[in-house]
Amino acid sequence: MAEITASMVKELREKTDAPMMECKKALTEAGGDMAKAEEILRVKLGSKAAKASARVAAEGVVGTWLAGDGKLAAIVEVNCETDFVAKNTDFLALAAKLAELVASKNPADVAALSALTIDGKTVEATRTELVGRIGENLSIRRFVRIQAQGKVAQYVHGGSKIGVLVDVVGGDETLAKDLAMHIAAAKPVALSKDQVPPELIEKERNIAAAKAAESGKPADIAAKMVEGSVQKYLKEVTLFGQPFVKDDKQTIEQLLKAKGASVPAFTLYIVGEGIEKKSTDFAAEVAAQAAAAAAR
Repeated sequence: MAEITASMVKELREKTDAPMMECKKALTEAGGDMAKAEEILRVKLGSKAAKASARVAAEGVVGTWLAGDGKLAAIVEVNCETDFVAKNTDFLALAAKLAELVASKNPADVAALSALTIDGKTVEATRTELVGRIGENLSIRRFVRIQAQGKVAQYVHGGSKIGVLVDVVGGDETLAKDLAMHIAAAKPVALSKDQVPPELIEKERNIAAAKAAESGKPADIAAKMVEGSVQKYLKEVTLFGQPFVKDDKQTIEQLLKAKGASVPAFTLYIVGEGIEKKSTDFAAEVAAQAAAAAAR
């Protein structure tokens, strides 16, 4: 058997970017044949990606891209399994590149984005290889491309966990920046009342109705209580209805009017929002494994 030297392992790692131990194992299996070892690693990386795809990826980052004139912008959420990987430089670079691709190529959906190329390889191939190197499932969850009516302001917060793009017509840069930061802090779900998803309103109405019923008030008063609760909720979750975080004496709608500005659209991404995260009870897992071993 050929001797596997440190320089051989280093060379293979530089070619594939695979972990050192994986490179050594592949060289050993290939009997020192570099080309065969590289082939073995490609197979193993693909295998790792297949196994990882079943695991929940609820951590990650938001990547953004903004044109110099503020007229074009993009935002993308890329997920992984752990916060540790979310800080990986290759992972962060992928998120940034994907945002740029969304802006420049305007793909229709995630599948179309995955078919685009980065440095001669498809996005999907790039993602799969990164899964193999990192050992975690990575997924492209969603993206938005904005062709602005005015100019787009962007804001990224909390280690790229929250990202905002807001299209502002009129006003100045300070207003645009304040609006982006407000959205990140107050987390509106829509611009105005008529844009709030009906299912959210219905859920709030049902909650308010249950509370009104418990109060024992007459039906007409209970109905007013329900409507009042719904209207209060709509102010809280709409950008125009929210009090400005830097001056709660005025709403965002009033602020925009005072500045002679308007907001046609915004996008707010919170990493992992709506994804059911898997919680692991380590003690229970160990106990289950012990029980299974005993049964065998």
